[in-house]
Amino acid sequence: MSVVTGEVGMPDASSAVPRRTTRGVRALARRWAPGAAGVVGIIAVWWLAAATVLAGTTMPTPLGVARGFVDDGLGFYVTHLSITLEEAARGFVVGNGLALLLASLVLLVPALERLIMQVAVISYCLPLVAITPILYIVIGPPPSGEPSGTAVVLAALSVFFTTVVGAVLGFRSADLASLDVVTVFGGGRWQQLVRVRLVAALPGIIGALQVAAPAALLGAILGEYIGGVDRGVGPALVNAGQSLNGERAWGIALVCAVVAGAGYALFAVLARVVTPWSAGGGAAGGAS
Repeated sequence: MSVVTGEVGMPDASSAVPRRTTRGVRALARRWAPGAAGVVGIIAVWWLAAATVLAGTTMPTPLGVARGFVDDGLGFYVTHLSITLEEAARGFVVGNGLALLLASLVLLVPALERLIMQVAVISYCLPLVAITPILYIVIGPPPSGEPSGTAVVLAALSVFFTTVVGAVLGFRSADLASLDVVTVFGGGRWQQLVRVRLVAALPGIIGALQVAAPAALLGAILGEYIGGVDRGVGPALVNAGQSLNGERAWGIALVCAVVAGAGYALFAVLARVVTPWSAGGGAAGGAS
């Protein structure tokens, strides 16, 4: 009698990898399918409206915007968008840095809470369009080809309130038992802030930064509208409007929307990496 040796029923490792890859692709497709369908639907409605009820107006079609983008070339968008992104980045760092500093002071010196929150609310209620000329008069025009100081300030104001509120709420969400442990071992408010409150506040802070990224870009663009700069998204939009170049204006707007969405998505990914214990990754991460 012959005995047949061998492993029966063992899974084939070479086929397991493709199955895992297929499942990953399907999961990714299910996640992004609704968003992709929404974008396609918006483009379809836009195209239909431009070809029917808005025909004969300055409303361009998606194809016309695409042709305008090709005619202007990538260099046109890089030239103008790079200066605006620099202004937005500077305002983002200054505004959020100041917001986090003041939010920390609320925990370290509770007597300052009312004053700091009032400053935050006032900065949020300031009409940016109205104060832009005042800031321009105070700061003055920048040197040729340099970022606008007015745009940087407006970008900072655009992100300040959101980050202050998100950070303060995050600091206060710390576990009371953990705070008591720090106190028992002789730690003060600073040790509580560094060892407990900062970790608890990370989801809220990153969620606030996620909202602040597109807000900083919008603030920088508003700051450029007052003039004084020869490059940037603001002057490019003004020139497109004055020349009635609808395709260019829409192309610039769509590129800015993509850049703002990329900034939002970047912090959404950061939230999932830095705060994996938080559902959704942060205060605003659940929407990503």
